[in-house]
Amino acid sequence: MQPYFLPYIGYWQLLNKVDKFIVYDNIQYTKKGWINRNRFLKNGKDALFTIPLKKDSDTLNISDRTIASTYDKDKLTSQFRNTYLRAPYFEDAFPVIEEVIHYNAENLFDYILNSIKKICSYLKIDDSKITASSSIPIDHTLKSEEKVLALCHAMEAKEYYNPIGGVALYDKVHFSNQNIDLKFLKALPIEYKQHNNEFVPWLSIVDIMMFSNLSSIQEMLTHFTLE
Repeated sequence: MQPYFLPYIGYWQLLNKVDKFIVYDNIQYTKKGWINRNRFLKNGKDALFTIPLKKDSDTLNISDRTIASTYDKDKLTSQFRNTYLRAPYFEDAFPVIEEVIHYNAENLFDYILNSIKKICSYLKIDDSKITASSSIPIDHTLKSEEKVLALCHAMEAKEYYNPIGGVALYDKVHFSNQNIDLKFLKALPIEYKQHNNEFVPWLSIVDIMMFSNLSSIQEMLTHFTLE
């Protein structure tokens, strides 16, 4: 998986489910993805929050991207504080989010990897299963499906789990021919009370942490199907 900053529940369901979780650091950064942005609740509606990046070549890998000096960590912290101050689990969750935001790193991958591990700790997910892709001895010039297969073989995997969006990218027959069982994880709809607003689904894990206790979140981590 790409490293995502405070992603939605499906990312954590996948991380919780697998034995080994490989985070891509040596693939090209994509502008239109969710690497350095996500959605949170603001005035009853969804709003984007973003880590601004230093202007650089679009061909650089994620591990070579730098966070912009204009990143106002205090402003982002205040946005979360203001929108979630009256949430039932604010006192539990906010210190974790504040620590994540104020982590001292200029490198994008290092910053996001720290956030993933901090949230894992809060959710009681073992973060020792997380490995950076560049540390695995394969031919890193490989792309897409072939790179995934190489990583699977290097890790001696018998099963490979991918989010449901990967249906368009990966072929079960191709994986099966290499003795790997490919499965797609599909997060099921989850609903919980967000103040007294109409429910806004699929927001950042921050939203769930603010409105749900740990036992409820751990139950949510199992609320998916495999296809």
